Amino acid sequence: MDQATQTMIDNLEKNTGKSLDQWVAIVQKEELKKHGEIIKFLKNEHAFTHGFANLVAHKTLKSDAGSASDTDELIDKQYKGKEHFLPIYEKLGAEIKAFGSDVEFAPKNSYVSVKRKKQFAMLIPATKTRYEIGINLKGQPAEGILETDTKTNGMCSHKIYLNDENDISPEVINWIKAAYETAG
Repeated sequence: MDQATQTMIDNLEKNTGKSLDQWVAIVQKEELKKHGEIIKFLKNEHAFTHGFANLVAHKTLKSDAGSASDTDELIDKQYKGKEHFLPIYEKLGAEIKAFGSDVEFAPKNSYVSVKRKKQFAMLIPATKTRYEIGINLKGQPAEGILETDTKTNGMCSHKIYLNDENDISPEVINWIKAAYETAG
């Protein structure tokens, strides 16, 4: 488990008086099966912040990289039926790893979170015809291929849409690198 996740788990207990396991049991007792339902329940009924609600939801559903028995399982699940996007993921991964040794890839159920000290990007095989890169560049005006993100509840400030591997241009890499630099 990475240090950031462990810190969140420790802070969850400090802030709420209950351990992660106790919160998972509370959610399981409610028989909530969807990520969004769990987040809504924890925010509305227990005044959780989004970050803590997201942590408990992932741990309850075992949908985070730390809960999966093999992170490759999560990648396989994401790209099932979208295998034609794997070259995009692999090329982006290689480019992003070159930014520095502090880059961490954390696969989730439907995307891969890319972190430094904090998340700076998300790699998302969104549909069978659209690949998305979520980028955290708060305060940056949308320009060129960089569009304002209005869908991920503040997890990203911007998105870049790709259709195939040839869309990975120097501009794409430069935007991701700018987000990396602000996340350290």
